[in-house]
Amino acid sequence: MVYGAGGLLHSVLFVGDMQDSEVPQARKFKLEWDNPDNQTFILGHHLLFFGVACIWFVEWARIHGIYDPAIGAVRQVEYNLNLTNIWNHQFDFLAIDSLEDVLGGHAFLAFLEITGGAFHIATKQVGEYTKFKGAGLLSAEAILSFSCAGLGWMAVVAAFWCAQNTTVYPEAWYGEALILKFGIAPYWIDSVDLSGGPAFFGHTTRAALANVHYYFGFFFLQGHLWHALRAMGFDFKRILKEPLPAQLYE
Repeated sequence: MVYGAGGLLHSVLFVGDMQDSEVPQARKFKLEWDNPDNQTFILGHHLLFFGVACIWFVEWARIHGIYDPAIGAVRQVEYNLNLTNIWNHQFDFLAIDSLEDVLGGHAFLAFLEITGGAFHIATKQVGEYTKFKGAGLLSAEAILSFSCAGLGWMAVVAAFWCAQNTTVYPEAWYGEALILKFGIAPYWIDSVDLSGGPAFFGHTTRAALANVHYYFGFFFLQGHLWHALRAMGFDFKRILKEPLPAQLYE
């Protein structure tokens, strides 16, 4: 709703180009695709907002509470900011079974994102902006490819997490953990028989959510490759225009 309202406001009420805005602060956020200082400034503000969102989640859990599947009720959760646990969980995050550790990870992520945001806002390109650093490569197409890669990777991670973790995705809401199968591509199936009970098109909500996340992630990654190649100058239309080598017909 917030994104939709923002889109409507910018489409209907505000100027079409940020650099024509009457608000000086807004003009700082005009997009200059091949200007790394402009891009890092905008990236920094995105990171600040992500960090604030993490703080909001941590504080909500601490003050109001969140659902704990271990007791089947909502309870207040104090975050466990143990850096050793956070480091170790990057390798076994599917096995996290403590809400305190979940909130501790979000608290650490908030610190990391806000620090990174401040760094990106305060710093500028060091030295000459060369081709090695991306000169001539940064464009709307390149930024779109980076965004698709990030979304694709997050979707794949979320799919594995949803399929296996029953603390963040409680069984009471999503059903039991899934079984990973391999066909043309990886997919998950339910580990219990659902023929005699309610199901989402014959599957648990967990199965639907995990598989949809995974395939969205897969296609986002294909989109990343497509737009990254276009950003580097590859013309896909040329494939259809140029004749194929004679050897292919033999």
